[in-house]
Amino acid sequence: METQNASWPGAEVIKTERLVLEPLRVDHATEMARVLDDTSLHAFIGGRPATEKELRARYVRQVVGHSADGAQGWLNWVVRLRESGAAVGTVQATLVNQDRRMTAAIAWVIATPHQGHGYARGAAAAMAEWLLRSGVDGLVAYVHPDHVASINVATHLGLAPTETVEDGEVRWVR
Repeated sequence: METQNASWPGAEVIKTERLVLEPLRVDHATEMARVLDDTSLHAFIGGRPATEKELRARYVRQVVGHSADGAQGWLNWVVRLRESGAAVGTVQATLVNQDRRMTAAIAWVIATPHQGHGYARGAAAAMAEWLLRSGVDGLVAYVHPDHVASINVATHLGLAPTETVEDGEVRWVR
């Protein structure tokens, strides 16, 4: 049974040796519209790149930190290279309380020019560790069965695939 929770954890800055996960702000929309403006990022999830205006509207909703009814907590970060400060992608977690357990559905997106350098793995792992320290009991990710890079990230996080498929994506759990 899902319950409302007004005290979801708030996103904090998370640093790794190579990355900084910066809590999402509305003013990130301008920068992130450029970073994420690549149709190939939608090969497995469908859709198209969001415009700056669309991202700004989305970020206004997301930075609130929870759904209107309080049933979900929302945590979003911009992933930056620690050395240069350049934005390379995003990570996010949607929190739900179910049967006295907090679970996070996690996702990651790294801009095409920055893929293949371990940034998704590093950012997702740092987020997952922070979530687990912040009271999350379980992690879930939805990964397209042909998206090898995301399968590798999910495996690195200790998630395992289930038989559940939603919208063409396999549910992975930890």
